[in-house]
Amino acid sequence: MSELADQSLAQLTLRERLIALVRQILGPPAANRPLPIDARLADLGMSSLKMVSLMLALEVQFEIAIPQEEITPENFASIESVEAVVERLSRPARTPTPSHAGS
Repeated sequence: MSELADQSLAQLTLRERLIALVRQILGPPAANRPLPIDARLADLGMSSLKMVSLMLALEVQFEIAIPQEEITPENFASIESVEAVVERLSRPARTPTPSHAGS
């Protein structure tokens, strides 16, 4: 992807970036029609091979790693459910604050 395209993608919201990614993976004619966020990706034309492409693209685009246990039909049913997974995996891990015994 070009540097200019990367910059313009960075200005989009998470949802807009996801929709653009899904459109790209689905290809024509899906690219030209509305993609409701709650519609089943399978109903929009997402095959199992395209789903694998989507997962790999998500990891690259959002700089996340999708753990095996997160790869479930429920998590990848719709743009809305994928958005929830990306949001959850994008949050920085919370590390416990060490207690200062004897302070």
